[in-house]
Amino acid sequence: MERSQAPRILITRLSAIGDCVLTLPVACALRRQFPDAMLAWVVEPAGAQLLRGHPCIDELIIIDKRWYKSPSVIWDLRRRLRSYQFDIALDPQSLSKSSLLGWLSGAARRIGFSPPFGRELAPWLNNEPVTRTNSHVVPGNLQLLAPLGVTSPDVQFRLTAEPAAEAKIDGWLEQAGISSGFALLNIGASCDARRWPEERFGALATLIERRRGLRSVVAWAGQERAAAERAVAASAGNAILAPDTNLQELVAISQRAKLFVGSDTGPLHIAVAVGTQCVGIYGVTNPAVSGPYGARHRIVTGPEIEWPDALKQPFGKGRSDDNGIMRMIPATSVALACDELSSAAA
Repeated sequence: MERSQAPRILITRLSAIGDCVLTLPVACALRRQFPDAMLAWVVEPAGAQLLRGHPCIDELIIIDKRWYKSPSVIWDLRRRLRSYQFDIALDPQSLSKSSLLGWLSGAARRIGFSPPFGRELAPWLNNEPVTRTNSHVVPGNLQLLAPLGVTSPDVQFRLTAEPAAEAKIDGWLEQAGISSGFALLNIGASCDARRWPEERFGALATLIERRRGLRSVVAWAGQERAAAERAVAASAGNAILAPDTNLQELVAISQRAKLFVGSDTGPLHIAVAVGTQCVGIYGVTNPAVSGPYGARHRIVTGPEIEWPDALKQPFGKGRSDDNGIMRMIPATSVALACDELSSAAA
C-alpha cells in the first residue's frame, strides 16, 4: 500500500481537557479519510486519561508537562518521535510547544494555523499554514485537514467510557436510587472568572426538579468537594453529591445524564461529545469560539455582553479571579434554557 493511502500522522494537541475533546473530530475525520493510516497523538498526562482507548487513535505519546525545560528530555523526545517516521504533523494547538514537537518529529508536512490562531513560534515551525475562517474551535480545527483533501467532514467525537468506569457509575446510580434520568450539574471551572456561584446551582436544582421532575447530581473532582457540598446544601433536598470521579468516570456519568449544566470547562465539552443535552453558562469566554457545539444545546450569558470579532480576537480576556459577570446570571435564566431543551426534545 502506498504511503499516501496510509500516512503516518501525528496530532499535537497537548492540553487542556476541553481542547482535547474539541480536537477529537479531527482524529475521527482522519480515520474516515485514511482508514489505514497510523494515527498518533502527543499529549500531557491529564489529557491521556481521557483519550485512552479511543477507537480512532492508534497510539498515545504521553509527555511530561514540563518536557521543554530539559535539553536532555527534548533530545530523547526527538529520538522517540522520529522512530515513528511521521509523514504529517497536525498542530491544532499552534503554539510554540506543540509546533516544536511537530518539528522534532521530522514530519515533512507540518500543518498549523496562521495568525491570529497560530501564535508564538508556531507560524515559523509549521510549514503549511492554514487560515482559519470559522470562529468555533470544532469546525475551525477541521479546517486543518483541507491540505489533506478533507473538506466539510461530519463532526464526530466517538467518546465512550471504559467498562470499569461504566460499572462504577452504574453501581453508584443504583445505590443512590437514580434510574429514570437526572441533571448533571458541574460546579467546577478552570479559573474563578468562569465559576458560577454554588448557591445558584442549588437554586437551579430546585427549579429543574419543579419544572422537569429531574433530580440533580452535583459533579466535582479533587478540591471541589466543599463547593459541591455547598451547592447541594442550597438545593432544598433536590440535589445529591456525585462520587469523586476521574475523567473516564465523568464520561460515564455524563452519558447517563438527561441534561448537563456547567460553565466553559472540559466537563461541558465531554457531555456534548457523548450526546447529552447541555446548557453552557458563559461569562468571560466567547461562546462563538468555545460554546457547546451543535444546535441541540443552549448558551446563557451575562446581560449586555458584547463579544469582539472572534476571528480577530479569539482568545478572550485570559484567566481572572473576578467572576462578576457570572454572578450577574440568575438561576431563573439558566432554568429557562433548560426548559427550552425540554420543549425541543418533546
